[in-house]
Amino acid sequence: MTTERATPSLSLAADAAATYAEWFATLSDPTRVRLLHAVSTSRSGALRVGDLAVALGISQSTCSHHVRRLVDVGFVTVDKVGTSSVVSVNPACCTGLPHAADVVMGTLAEAPCCPEDLPVDVSTRAMRLEDMAAVREIYAAGIATRNATFETEVPSVEELWAKWLPQHRWVAELDAAVVGWASVSAVSARECYAGVGETSVYVAPGAQGRGVGRSLLHRQVTEADALGLWTLQTSIFPENRASVALHHSAGFQTLAVRSRIARLDGGWRDTVLLERRRTTD
Repeated sequence: MTTERATPSLSLAADAAATYAEWFATLSDPTRVRLLHAVSTSRSGALRVGDLAVALGISQSTCSHHVRRLVDVGFVTVDKVGTSSVVSVNPACCTGLPHAADVVMGTLAEAPCCPEDLPVDVSTRAMRLEDMAAVREIYAAGIATRNATFETEVPSVEELWAKWLPQHRWVAELDAAVVGWASVSAVSARECYAGVGETSVYVAPGAQGRGVGRSLLHRQVTEADALGLWTLQTSIFPENRASVALHHSAGFQTLAVRSRIARLDGGWRDTVLLERRRTTD
């Protein structure tokens, strides 16, 4: 799936409108919506056609028909594993489809900050040097997934501390332990870009699903707004659907899916470029 960024003052191009119409038309059938949701939310991101049919309460032939329609527009892919057809979600759809809706409807008049229903057992505070052992350990776990960063080794404490803006380094605590961190780095030394930052958010594997990322992103965004940063940007692997969704909830918008932007472990990888603009001067 390919997308283009809309400019409010320009009309939507006919070819883009035709593409988006085809996407929306494909999802006009509730069975296909349920099917796409089932695959997207499965633990592995892939399900056999037979298992999908059982889960949706439809025949396997009907399921195969709807899968083909989703394949035609690129929402899913199908691979043969032995005698089974395995349906996988196309990661680009996780950004392309929401972005298409943004393009059609125009940009939001006021971007959301973050969900206010933050977990009561997670606290955030400014990062201290004594936190860096835990921070680097969490970073190492993220690097090991190969779906968080192009880094292959954890930088030194000195490198990280110098890279992150002093007023924009945060940690999250759960049960008195550091379980996540967030930071903002300058994108340029030029004065005109002083308010533009590159963001990172990492959560320890054992603390995921507890609202730690949501709490960190809330702190990061609200403090950035208060301390004069007018643009936050980040790049996320499209396979990291949870992170893309989290950033969308905080007012980040998809700018582009950058195909084959860099190599990791010898293979080309795509990234999703997202941006959040402060709504006040």
